[in-house]
Amino acid sequence: MTRRPITRSATLNAARRAADLQALADGGPVDVLVIGGGITGAGIAVDAAARGLSVALVDKHDLAFGTSRWSSKLVHGGLRYLATGNVGIARRSAVERGILMTRTAPHLTRAMPQLVPLLPGTGRAERALVRTGFLAGDLLRRLAGTPASVLPRSRRVDAARAAELAPTVRRDGLDGALLAYDGQLIDDARLVSAVARTAAQHGARILTYVEASAATGTSARLTDRRSGESFDVAARAVINATGVWAGDLDPALRLRPSRGTHLVFDAAAFGHPTAALTIPIPGELNRFVFAMPEQLGRVYLGLTDEDAPGPIPDEPRATPAEIAFLLDTVNTALATSLSVDDVVGTYAGLRPLIDTDGGASGTGNTADISREHAVVESATGMISIVGGKLTEYRLMASDVLDRAIALRHLRAGPCRTRTLPLIGAPANPGAAAGGPTRLPASLVARYGCEAAAVIASATCGHPTDPVAEGIDVLRAEFEYAVTHEGALGVDDILDRRTRIGLVAADRQRALPAAQEMLAADPRR
Repeated sequence: MTRRPITRSATLNAARRAADLQALADGGPVDVLVIGGGITGAGIAVDAAARGLSVALVDKHDLAFGTSRWSSKLVHGGLRYLATGNVGIARRSAVERGILMTRTAPHLTRAMPQLVPLLPGTGRAERALVRTGFLAGDLLRRLAGTPASVLPRSRRVDAARAAELAPTVRRDGLDGALLAYDGQLIDDARLVSAVARTAAQHGARILTYVEASAATGTSARLTDRRSGESFDVAARAVINATGVWAGDLDPALRLRPSRGTHLVFDAAAFGHPTAALTIPIPGELNRFVFAMPEQLGRVYLGLTDEDAPGPIPDEPRATPAEIAFLLDTVNTALATSLSVDDVVGTYAGLRPLIDTDGGASGTGNTADISREHAVVESATGMISIVGGKLTEYRLMASDVLDRAIALRHLRAGPCRTRTLPLIGAPANPGAAAGGPTRLPASLVARYGCEAAAVIASATCGHPTDPVAEGIDVLRAEFEYAVTHEGALGVDDILDRRTRIGLVAADRQRALPAAQEMLAADPRR
């Protein structure tokens, strides 16, 4: 007989962290210890907790500290994988996208229009290839069961409509555009936070700034990086979900990280677009550069795919060559060219690709390396999940947990995450919290059904004022990050619970409000 899941508060803060950390140090073994607080680790934690297993998740940094906050903020339908004949991953991606958009996280996702302008340099064969790809994407959507009301069908639009959607597109010779839709996240780090808090809601202990070392299949040494204290914890299964750092825990693993870089612009530089301007990369099959409208009045331009051998940095950096490549590519489709002076921020992340051709010395384009994931058991019995992509986090979590349950003979229920609504989704039990009914659209976009509670629970002065002039993040949101979302420092607030920190000038202006909310929390 399996155990029933525990239902607790989804609140994460310093007080709960201290209590959960002490309970873990004092208690017996847990069923599952998850190392890594990115999207995969958080997904494993919520899956395990929802199956009735006792779970602890630890990360030496904050939630979404690594790759999980540096994505394009897309939940891809897998279209690009059809071009390489990988029908399986394309189909799975479309299914997982549909689950996020219709069941588990409809509050954090939306349909993003992708506009491919038909310019004089776009040849007939290239147009046919893009159109065929978009039609294949429509088929994938239907096969996945995602309704057209959630993701509209692709179509061709005329030049006037193309200019409405992407105002800075070149007009000379513009022969309309091809328009398709994919899934877009309001923010990848917010998805990680929602998944982790949903795990906490089902009884998982979510412990940031706790480093794991000397990990085996049944134990690990944990060190609280805030106090310096260490203790050993026993677990029936230890799962390594540390992404590009997986080899630090299991040196036998071979990964070949690739760097994906984005540039950040004020939306005004692109005329405040409502669609992602999508430009084919010359000489590449089904690869594009996207200029995507995002929250906080920004546009993110990406994406590169460059080999990144050597030591893994905590925060990868964009290279001048990548910046030049992105600008050169997007400028082929713009009426007025952009320059480095228009760039207000950059970010880069490392994809944890599985090495298939000999490590850092391997040859071949990283864009051609499979995005498949793998579950690997080490010599000590620790189980690692490597590879994969953000859209498939739920499936990856289910795969590795099924393997752990079978290997360790754990008593667990079936996977429930296919229909389990995340915190903030309308069907989540935490969605009934009261509060004001007139709410800013930006607040609802970030918090879903929790939006009213963000304001209702605030105790700070002027909770509905912006944290700084011209930034549509409320003071109440900073407080909520500390009292409910586990933020323990200013970086957690500015760089992950919100994305203000992507623009250095905005970060500096919002810093006093973040410091104020941290200082006001008596539990810290």
